[in-house]
Amino acid sequence: MIGGIVTFFYVGLTSDFSVLFFISYYYAIIKEPIDLRMIAQRIQIGHYKSISAMTKDIDLMAKNAKTYNEPGSQIFKDANTIKKVFIQRKTELEHAEPTKSSVRIRGWCFYPETEGLDRGTDSPSLPFCCLYAGSVCYDEEESEAESQSSSMEISNPIFQLYEAVRGARNSQGQVFAEPFQQLPSRREYPDYFQQIKQPICLLQIRAKMKSGEYESLEQIEADLTLMFENAKRYNMPNSSIYKRAFRLQQIMQLLRRDDEDGDSILSFDTGSSKKKSHKKNVKKNRMKALYAAVLEAREARTNRRLCDLFMFKPSKKDYPDYYKVILEPMDLKTIEHGVRAERYVTEDAMMEDMRLMFRNARHYNEEGSQVYNDADILEKILNNKRKELGPPPEEQEVGSPKLKLRKSGISPKKSKYLTPLQQKLNELYDSVRNFTDRRGRRLSTIFLRLPSRSELPDYYAAIKKPIDMERIRSHMATGRYQDVDALVEDFALMFNNACMYNEPESLIYRDALVLHRVLLETRKQQEGGEDSGPPAVGLLVRELIRNLFVSVMSHQDEERRCYSDSLAEIPAVDPAAPEKPPLNFEIIRMNVEHGRYRRLDVFQEHVFEVLEKARRLHRTDSEIFEDAVELQHFLIKIRDELCKNGEILMSTALSYTYKHLQSDVDQEKREKIPKEIEEDKKKAEEEQEKNKGREPWQPHPLLDYVQECSFDNITYNVGEFVYVEPSEANLQPHIVCIERLWEDSAGVMWLYGCWFYRPSETFHVATRKFLEKEVFKSDYYNRVPLSKVLGKCVVVFVKDYFKMQPEGFKAADVYVCESRYAARIKSFKKIKIWAVPESPVKLVPREVPLPVVRVASMFAKPDLDKASLSHANPGSFEDKEREDVPMEINGAEPGCQYYEQLCYNNMWFKLGDCVYIQSHGLSKPRVARIEKLWLQNGTTFFFGPIFIHPEETEHEPTKMFYKREVFLSHLEETLPMTCVLGKCMVSSFKEYLSCRPTEYSEEDILLCESRYIETEKQVKKFKGLKRFSYSSKVVEDEIYYFRKLIVPQKEASPFLDKKIDELELKLADMEDGDDDMEDMDEDDDAPVTPSMPQMQSSLSSDMDIMPYTPSQVTPKVKGLSKKEGAKRKMNMSGYILFSSEMRAVIKARHPDFSFGELSRLVGTEWRNLEASKKAEYEERAAKLVEQQERERPPQKQASPRAGMMGTYGSPYMPMQGPHEGLLSVAQMPPHSAGLPHLPPHRLLQGMPGYPGMSHQGMMGSVMNGIAGSPAQGNFIQQPGMFSPGQHAPPPYPGQGQLGQPSHLQPTTPMFVAPPPKTQKVLHSEAYLKYIEGLNAESTTVSKWDQTLKAQRRDTHLTKEQESRLPTHWLKSKGAHTTMVDALWRLRDLMLRDSLNICQTYNL
Repeated sequence: MIGGIVTFFYVGLTSDFSVLFFISYYYAIIKEPIDLRMIAQRIQIGHYKSISAMTKDIDLMAKNAKTYNEPGSQIFKDANTIKKVFIQRKTELEHAEPTKSSVRIRGWCFYPETEGLDRGTDSPSLPFCCLYAGSVCYDEEESEAESQSSSMEISNPIFQLYEAVRGARNSQGQVFAEPFQQLPSRREYPDYFQQIKQPICLLQIRAKMKSGEYESLEQIEADLTLMFENAKRYNMPNSSIYKRAFRLQQIMQLLRRDDEDGDSILSFDTGSSKKKSHKKNVKKNRMKALYAAVLEAREARTNRRLCDLFMFKPSKKDYPDYYKVILEPMDLKTIEHGVRAERYVTEDAMMEDMRLMFRNARHYNEEGSQVYNDADILEKILNNKRKELGPPPEEQEVGSPKLKLRKSGISPKKSKYLTPLQQKLNELYDSVRNFTDRRGRRLSTIFLRLPSRSELPDYYAAIKKPIDMERIRSHMATGRYQDVDALVEDFALMFNNACMYNEPESLIYRDALVLHRVLLETRKQQEGGEDSGPPAVGLLVRELIRNLFVSVMSHQDEERRCYSDSLAEIPAVDPAAPEKPPLNFEIIRMNVEHGRYRRLDVFQEHVFEVLEKARRLHRTDSEIFEDAVELQHFLIKIRDELCKNGEILMSTALSYTYKHLQSDVDQEKREKIPKEIEEDKKKAEEEQEKNKGREPWQPHPLLDYVQECSFDNITYNVGEFVYVEPSEANLQPHIVCIERLWEDSAGVMWLYGCWFYRPSETFHVATRKFLEKEVFKSDYYNRVPLSKVLGKCVVVFVKDYFKMQPEGFKAADVYVCESRYAARIKSFKKIKIWAVPESPVKLVPREVPLPVVRVASMFAKPDLDKASLSHANPGSFEDKEREDVPMEINGAEPGCQYYEQLCYNNMWFKLGDCVYIQSHGLSKPRVARIEKLWLQNGTTFFFGPIFIHPEETEHEPTKMFYKREVFLSHLEETLPMTCVLGKCMVSSFKEYLSCRPTEYSEEDILLCESRYIETEKQVKKFKGLKRFSYSSKVVEDEIYYFRKLIVPQKEASPFLDKKIDELELKLADMEDGDDDMEDMDEDDDAPVTPSMPQMQSSLSSDMDIMPYTPSQVTPKVKGLSKKEGAKRKMNMSGYILFSSEMRAVIKARHPDFSFGELSRLVGTEWRNLEASKKAEYEERAAKLVEQQERERPPQKQASPRAGMMGTYGSPYMPMQGPHEGLLSVAQMPPHSAGLPHLPPHRLLQGMPGYPGMSHQGMMGSVMNGIAGSPAQGNFIQQPGMFSPGQHAPPPYPGQGQLGQPSHLQPTTPMFVAPPPKTQKVLHSEAYLKYIEGLNAESTTVSKWDQTLKAQRRDTHLTKEQESRLPTHWLKSKGAHTTMVDALWRLRDLMLRDSLNICQTYNL
């Protein structure tokens, strides 16, 4: 029972108690230290005689933990929880029958129950417990009741997965999931919620779990994966949070994978443990059986054991090159150890290691060697044994899906358990591997495995970093690729290796380019919905300026008064400089709203100009002056916060600080205060002169003043506010604060007080705003008889108005006062001290505080003064004011004035700027950098280096470039400014990732990190461009720094598509010829004739070889297919010439080889050829090109194209001299109806044919294996070749296409190509068979008078007659019902074509 208790709770919360705290002062506090390991050891040695004895140790451990740790800490809570769980389990065991359904977390249990307790400090289970500790750990916010309820949910696999992720710890005991408990603060990280569209944290997941929103593990796993991907997307890869997210993701995937295997903490069906153990034994026995089948295999004749050479890896001393070629060695001993140690989770994993071992053997050893053959035999034995054993037990159970590799062993299934990165990597890999061309050929076959070192030793000498698709797949399986770019780089390396080693005209070269394009297109589709580009810097800067402006305009004091309200009176036109454009806050607001500010310093200058104008036009003691200073101070503060002192935006505006502002204000006060004192003296003297004849009322010292008096049964007190009868009709009553009360000698009651003005009684600008019910304390005092008092009111100071209200007054009679008004100078100033007599009115708190509402002046006009705003063009920008900045340099030429900054053609240029310049003949304008700028004889020049684009460099088409990348060339030129097309920015790689200038669009930001060396045709990185230090008058660019470095994407070379199109044209006929060759080989009825080389070489026989005639240009004809119209003049080269000769020989030697394998062997032969032989081929190719140019007819008209052969030559060797059956073909004019005309063919004497039928073309031989026009020449029939009753060996079938007219030459066998109809593939051989039936004894092949009248419905054939039909002419019946119908259709087509030709040419 004691063991059962330990088994139950020795997980989850015990990671902090499994080892004593090795802290020096711990033992000074805790006198009897104990931990779970000590308790486990005591259980092992039988120390406890009863459960009560163990209970004391558990209580002591919990007491120690709570004594040493603070209440509320995690360990304190865990100690209480462990104690509760122990007591609960103890009670269950004492008062209830033992049950088999107790919670057991598989992987943490011990078999037997106490087995793991005696392992000491080396126990391998302890780190695992520490890693996943926290199954029942709770946040500080959770109550004890929640802890108990959570402990009851431990049997729920959803809860277990959540707790395992949340409680995962590292080796130091730190919780991985701590940063994921809550979402980041919106105030501190506002950009997080802009980048992350679906934020989620562990608290949200727990809330959803408690509310029962998760019905399956997949749903909570999806939320956890989203949380981890959010963290990885927002944080840098080297950050701690990124690494924690990656580690937690691995832990979650490990748990889910173990769950699928039935051996996980998420498995809680303890009743199935015996069944799973049985399955485990069956799996292991199957692996042993497969291993034994390989181990016991022997050779039949010699009884030699086949596996002897596979038992151990080769010696590194004897075979050092083996480990350079084979990157993943494998042997049977390693596999045996893996089976015994149960390292293989699935049977497929062991099979994959077996196959890897056999692949390594075939890769390193030569084909036909003993090891090579043994590997083939053993792999067959292994596969047969697996078939004999049947499918694994896991596959027979539908209820336990597993993540298995495909049977091909290449790519895994798209599983919902794959991460988004794994899915993208698999999609890219599969797109390359499964791509096929139009013929259904899989292009990736040749790239799956590297060539053998024994087969191509020079490959490993030329290629420094060999790689194939199997190695890439292995890297994917081991998780080596942390992003998509890493996989793309390896694929690009593989394709680049293929292009470097193989000839540009070879098929492998073309396949590499095509697959490279497929890879980039797939990646582009993946990134279609992602915002992978840099953010729009212009919008970010305008948003920053807008936020800054809003903050300044909304800045308020303690009474929530906006400082900007008082500045609304500032005139737009400066009285001191009326010629300047009008400027006030309203104009600035419109500029901000329309996004006219691209620079922070321009915006700051405009705001400062308005504030400085306010200070200049008003006294230093005025409210406007103080508000202007406050706003300027606040703007500097918010500006520095938004720009983070230059970390976000680097601008010259940041150079103006608080010290500069204080200095300017102090200087201004020193200048203005003496003047203001003089003005006050003058005004005081004027007032005295004005009031000389009348003295203002003064309180009489003999009068008896009272604090209160009554009039008309109303008592008035000093400090109260009253309405006084207005001096003019139709005016509102005056508001007066009573300061004195008295009664004169005549018995008249008087009051003396201060007048409070309403906004309508003051002078102010129409744009000023006021508080509702606002009045202003004036500087006007006077006496009034109480008989003119109309009633009482209350004026409350602004600090109390919104929270307090006077008792016993209506809301209409309550006013608020915030400022005083000086009528003499017509200005407002905020009241700091409320200096009025104490009022007897009692203020009580309001039930709901009043909102601060400001209303427009009664003088405000509904429409703005648009005249002052008309100067700003909505489409223009507010630019920085600049000036020409001349400079002096040593050694300057006479008459040249050099500049640091200069305006040319309404554009400003400075040293270091980059510009687009006119470049004739190039698709893109080149880029130049201004390093010198001068004016000479009225013309502006600049000098600097030239940058070139990738298309101007020599490179392999597989090379990739960054978007808008340029290279520094060796050119440095002096150019006039007239060739400048516009401005741009060339950034270094580091700057391109981190920042942008604010005044350039993203399309004009170029990247340069390398220099192109023309002599070496290489690109090399360089340190950087020259930097300039400017004088103070030069306006430098403002730079915006990204919060997170961008990841620039590479794109394909501009040569890629062009090269692919070029090679497709050259290789089209080669592929077609290979198709026809394979088709003929599959035709059992056609006799096989070995192909012979067509060109004269050392490999040819002594037979006469027909000369090669180069093809001619075939203009595209309306109505031709895309492929037919694409045939053009071939670019003959020595390699193409050699390929045409050698391919036929290699095809004869290896008839089973595919076209790609043949191409590889041809390339190998060419590379092994001597330099002198290569030179001979190049000379012959050049001569053939010259001959082609000489023999090309002057007219280049569209004509029917002859059928052609691919890379294989004619099997018929021509004989010298003329022979009967010569066919002459003349030039063909174009057909007016759009179809090609055929010339009036002239049948020579003895030439067989049928009435009115002219031959449409002839089969030319194309020696280089690349698509082209037919050769020119006569067609000679050799004696006996087409004798009656004898079937001549059929030639290789050619493509039925239109071609150029050919002249007759006595060296080429005669062929007739099929017509350019859709049925050409179906009937091509039938036309060739027709030629075979021609002879000199008859003018026709059949009786035309009968055949013309025959129709399908009138003719009935017996089975014997049908058997004699030439069905071998056709490969298949095509879309027809029977072969007889297909032959009838062929006959109708031939007749129709014959009649059309006769009618067209009047034959």
